[in-house]
Amino acid sequence: MALVLGIETSCDETAAAVVDDEFRVHSSVVESSIDLHRAFGGVVPELAGRAHVATIGPVVRRALDDAGLDPSSPAISGVAVTSGPGLIGSLLVGLSSAKALAYAWDVPFIGVNHLEGHLFAPLLEARDLQWPLMTLLVSGGHSLIVLQPGPGQHDVLGETIDDAAGEAYDKVARWLGLGYPGGPEIDRLAKEGSPEAMKLPVSMIGDDFDLSFSGLKTAVVRATEAHREIALADVAASFQAALSEQLLRKLRHALERYDVAGVALAGGVAANSALRAGVTQLAKEFGLVVHLPTMAMCTDNAAMIAAAGLHRLATSGPSPLDLSARPNWQLADVS
Repeated sequence: MALVLGIETSCDETAAAVVDDEFRVHSSVVESSIDLHRAFGGVVPELAGRAHVATIGPVVRRALDDAGLDPSSPAISGVAVTSGPGLIGSLLVGLSSAKALAYAWDVPFIGVNHLEGHLFAPLLEARDLQWPLMTLLVSGGHSLIVLQPGPGQHDVLGETIDDAAGEAYDKVARWLGLGYPGGPEIDRLAKEGSPEAMKLPVSMIGDDFDLSFSGLKTAVVRATEAHREIALADVAASFQAALSEQLLRKLRHALERYDVAGVALAGGVAANSALRAGVTQLAKEFGLVVHLPTMAMCTDNAAMIAAAGLHRLATSGPSPLDLSARPNWQLADVS
């Protein structure tokens, strides 16, 4: 049995996990610095980087301890780490640590694309996945519709041309005076409001698969400036309905165009209740198996990085120790 240590430090979570070659999770530790960023309404890169420096050592040790491995000489077959995309300072902390550990333990080092990690998350919870799979990957920085013929294979059908879905949630929440992160706050508030209270535009109505949320964010600002009497819950419900409608309409279009065995959600916004319900309904309508991640697998974690690393190690071999951080590394550029 081969074990890989995964390390994730692309944004504000410091994470480490041990996963075996059958995608069983032996340990998964996540230490978030989100409390440091709440007062600023978003992630402050310098604070995130400092938090990673302070926590990376203890987090890795806990992951090894929880997996029953000797931290001084663990029986692992490689160290996988997120090398992009993400915040450059945060990525460098994880990369430096992973390289040092791989060198000290004389095991392969594997650089992993963070988005590909999200695509491997369903395998950690359903190892009997049927392929091909259509995945809606939505997070704070990325929104994509991805066709996956098999593990480690991905065809990006469409992606956002401006703001990502999670970014739109955070910006609208900040405008409305809600807390950070904005997604959970708006999702909670939307349950108390009416999605028909505000007429908001749904962009990108063409036949392609690309997405856009910048206009929706601006529409919320303009509408609330003109109609201050609208209840906060109604604004949240209307915004969430419009954003979900665009995502689900594009996903429906992809399912109509391509023959797949299942549909999956991935990324931080996969925790959103409206989106989970909509994807579940679409899967039922098309007669497909639906894969909704647990809350632990929605957010950034190192188990998904270890899983992607296992695949990359088996198919592409190790990465060089001089591998650089790639803060803008696109999923479409992963071969």
